[in-house]
Amino acid sequence: MAVKTTGIEIMGIGRYLPETVVTNEDFTKIVDTSDEWITQRTGIKTRHITNGEPTYYLGAQAAKAALEDAGIKPADIDLIIVTTCTPDYYTPSTACLIQREIGAIGSMAMDINCACTGFDYGLDMARRYLLAEDGVDTVLLVASEELSKFTDYQDRASCILFGDGSAAFVLKRKKETLYASFLGADGTGAGFLAARALKSENVFRKNEKDFDMDMPASREHYLYQDGKEVYKFATKTLAFAVVNACEKAGIKPEELSAIVPHQANVRIIETAAKNLGVSMDKMVVYIDRYGNTSSASIPIAFIDAVKEGRINKGDKICFVGFGGGLTYAAVIFEY
Repeated sequence: MAVKTTGIEIMGIGRYLPETVVTNEDFTKIVDTSDEWITQRTGIKTRHITNGEPTYYLGAQAAKAALEDAGIKPADIDLIIVTTCTPDYYTPSTACLIQREIGAIGSMAMDINCACTGFDYGLDMARRYLLAEDGVDTVLLVASEELSKFTDYQDRASCILFGDGSAAFVLKRKKETLYASFLGADGTGAGFLAARALKSENVFRKNEKDFDMDMPASREHYLYQDGKEVYKFATKTLAFAVVNACEKAGIKPEELSAIVPHQANVRIIETAAKNLGVSMDKMVVYIDRYGNTSSASIPIAFIDAVKEGRINKGDKICFVGFGGGLTYAAVIFEY
């Protein structure tokens, strides 16, 4: 029997995608690949890529759309949480820049980086702030990712996977509703998906010891991915996270109205559906349109499903993802 608790209510949703659309055919001009090869192995046909718009700009546009959908003013926001692994600055946070852009001055603002699992982690964090009932009544959760910043366009295996985009939810607390989460990480797989930030260099350094022997030697700041290891982790973890979240919620996977997985590879999603014993009709998949947009992929797919009538109010929804870290998460709620 489903467990009722204090959870979240989605008051408004919004997304933003850059205007530039890059097709599989476009990639044949820069690397040795083909539309057939990309489609068969990933399910991706197109992806949106920025034309100079920064990560905070993408997020601000999605945030404005979500506020309009919710019918609230920026001043009503108590907390802004931004999930991103591609910030424009080490400081200030992307959340502060989005706060400035939308005029929500005075709200708390923070970034979190859980890679592709970020929106699940952010949703659960928002719910915990709302549970406290200590001055936080309205949360703006934004996922904004510009993966083209660290995509290695010389790597034919990975460059075809990634796109840019953003999505935002306006959240409030809701009592006597369905909510459960199952979050975790396995840091032993940190080197399977990594992009370097600043190196430990300064004018006083004398030690020449390399502390990063267990991390991959990536090209400059570009993303390194061990595709086989990430695939193995993902196919095992997606079903594992959903099952555990369902147990906490007091329901079975087949009772879910829809599962919105991280949009990384259609084969991974098909394997997860098989392992869960559910049909692909229950899986919300739009990877063909957008590719992998990291933490923005789940909310973008959710918003498309809502707009197209695949998800409706009252439905039991599961967001499930995996990402660099390696992280994994599943969140179940009633829309």
